[in-house]
Amino acid sequence: MELPDRTAAACVRAAVTAPSMHNTQPWLFRLGTDRIEIITDPRRALAVVDPDGRAMHLSLGAAVCNLRLALAAAGWTSRLAGPGLVLLGPQREPSDGMLVLASAIGHRRTNRGPYTATPVGEDVLDALRVAAAGPDVRLTVLDPLRRSAVLALTQAADDRQRGDPAYRCELARWTDADGNRRDGVTARTFGPRAATAALPLRDFGLTLPLAERTAARFERHPLLVVLHSRRDTPDAWVAAGRALQRVLLTATVHGLATQPMTQALEVPDFRRYLEDPDGRWHPQMILRVGHAQPAPAGPRRDIRDMVLREPDQRPLPRSTAFPRTTLAGAGR
Repeated sequence: MELPDRTAAACVRAAVTAPSMHNTQPWLFRLGTDRIEIITDPRRALAVVDPDGRAMHLSLGAAVCNLRLALAAAGWTSRLAGPGLVLLGPQREPSDGMLVLASAIGHRRTNRGPYTATPVGEDVLDALRVAAAGPDVRLTVLDPLRRSAVLALTQAADDRQRGDPAYRCELARWTDADGNRRDGVTARTFGPRAATAALPLRDFGLTLPLAERTAARFERHPLLVVLHSRRDTPDAWVAAGRALQRVLLTATVHGLATQPMTQALEVPDFRRYLEDPDGRWHPQMILRVGHAQPAPAGPRRDIRDMVLREPDQRPLPRSTAFPRTTLAGAGR
């Protein structure tokens, strides 16, 4: 049975709400009668902060997770035949759990604002661990000692990046003070600058005059979680990206805000300190988690610019509602 064009468009639109570093949205989609394949777009690579493509493959996995959830919400089963190759199966009613996660797709945001002091319950942390859990992926909630060490590494990595002209140039290419672009991080989603140096967040307004930006006080002791994988290969990065998206959607379901804090993962000299001593677990993502005021949605590209179709195929519809559930909105 062939996937209708409007359903395909809605599911691709759900896929592209996935997070990506600097909101590069580095995906291309190949649509077939019984499959949808997502591949990375090398034209959107970040040569300075992601020279190996690790973050790009994480975003590929996150988009695959969204795609399969949207297909399930539309009543289609699917299976993975490769890192980004999703094969359609028989139509079937989705489980309640899939519908709950699918309903969170359009509401997930990267929240770069201050988080409150309201603690996150242990039951919710357990739900995040379960969302990530797999034979080769795990999520660890950092205790105060390890949190302090990770924050110190993040601060050192952030200081090094800020002093690198190539980093500043790449950051400037993917940020926008006017809000006219459909990718990248716009001033609307920068978040305020920190009034103190207590929390080493990436400053997306680094090249803007300070007078043009508001300041805010951020929490001194953030809740941090780290996602690890057993292997450190492109396929493992994609699998970690799928787990990451399940964690982000689960956090969204529970009303939590999330933000990547990945500077220490982007500098090899610091990333190695985050490896397990036995070398069996490799860090793939560091997330700040907590309660916060709602964050604005980031921009998204037109899916027609990302879909590869044969010359004789009809173009996808310009816009359509998401299937069976509230998947509308945009992500990071």
